[in-house]
Amino acid sequence: MSQTQGAPQITGKMFLFEQPELLNIEQHRELGIDPAKKPFDFCSKIRAVPLTISEIPEASKRYPVVFMSKEEPVPLAIVGFHDDNNLFVDDDGNWENYAYIPGYLRRYPFALAGESGGGDRLAFVVDRAYEGVSTESSRKLFQNGELSDFAKQAMEFTRTYESDRRLTDQLMKALKKYDIIQPQTAQYTPAGETEPRPFTQYFGIDEQKLTALSDQQFLELRQMNIFGVIYSHIHSLANWRDMISRRMRRFKLSEREAISGARPA
Repeated sequence: MSQTQGAPQITGKMFLFEQPELLNIEQHRELGIDPAKKPFDFCSKIRAVPLTISEIPEASKRYPVVFMSKEEPVPLAIVGFHDDNNLFVDDDGNWENYAYIPGYLRRYPFALAGESGGGDRLAFVVDRAYEGVSTESSRKLFQNGELSDFAKQAMEFTRTYESDRRLTDQLMKALKKYDIIQPQTAQYTPAGETEPRPFTQYFGIDEQKLTALSDQQFLELRQMNIFGVIYSHIHSLANWRDMISRRMRRFKLSEREAISGARPA
């Protein structure tokens, strides 16, 4: 937490945060946070959500898990494709029952971020633009001159998430080092057809490159306990079929329309 005077500044951009501010008692003494009427409306227009390494086995049961790029292999849970529409959030802003909700979204509107000026120091951040932020809220961020119990719980979860995210970064460097993340194409064969149609591109583990690793390279990855994550990612790609079905239901499309990127008129 930062308690500097004035308006603290944050370095870089933060996914989904429209007005991130470093939390400080001078600026946010009266602020509180109420649950939003539409809890996940803030992420209803996205296609993917960042994941940490510990989330991948659970997330892989419902979402295709891919990587942002070769150079930045951030794990992502795919929640939509072709258009900016989260297929797991309904019109009331609710996340689908029993579907895993990534920690990045559960910690929102809080996060940890670097302060301007560089260094490794991280500060507690709140998105001032979040619908539930209000001076009228009974769930205050500060009480008696210090963080409230509510804010402390949020900070603890956020710190745990950040620790996992940093571990994720370290493990992803190993995948980048051995160049096993490559561009790939998802394909689907509509009913009545015999040839698969490509419908979206993503970055994933190249299984041929994986099996071509030397014994020493394989051992290094094994010692990092990363193979469970690798296999969860590979198995998760079967969920592309479910994503097609979801897009068909959401927009009342045929299979061909769903994979082509069509939208109803």
